[in-house]
Amino acid sequence: MSSSGADMVSSDFKSLVRRFYALQTERMEAYKLFEEGHEAYLRTGPHYDFEHYRQLVHEITKAFCGISKEMLEIKDRLHQDFDRADLSEHIEKLQTKEKQKLELTAKLQLAKQSAQDHPEDQSYQEKVQEIKQTIIKNKESLSEIMQDFKYDSEDAE
Repeated sequence: MSSSGADMVSSDFKSLVRRFYALQTERMEAYKLFEEGHEAYLRTGPHYDFEHYRQLVHEITKAFCGISKEMLEIKDRLHQDFDRADLSEHIEKLQTKEKQKLELTAKLQLAKQSAQDHPEDQSYQEKVQEIKQTIIKNKESLSEIMQDFKYDSEDAE
């Protein structure tokens, strides 16, 4: 392979890695919108504006699906085009943890609404705290995977 060919592969690899980080940032921003939207929804109680919230959930779901689809494409390219099974494995783990995080976030939102609707019942508040703890552990795992990805992808340079 000529040196310009190797440079092209290297820049291709770098642009894939950059896209990976950009997608993760998009995902973080989508979560922020999701959380802010849910807080706004809770403020409409006790006669909740469910239509608005449902629209938000629809938009967020669409965003997450698009991000996941592209993440899986990056995962495949890293594996097939660059023979980087290690990096594609990190992305696979990340996707699994992100799926859990989304499920936990939805559970947390339901629990927060129940806690708001039943302020006299302490068990709802406990459920909220329990889910929040699980989310913290999930975020720690995500952070570790991102560190591993960063370390292994920079290792290639």
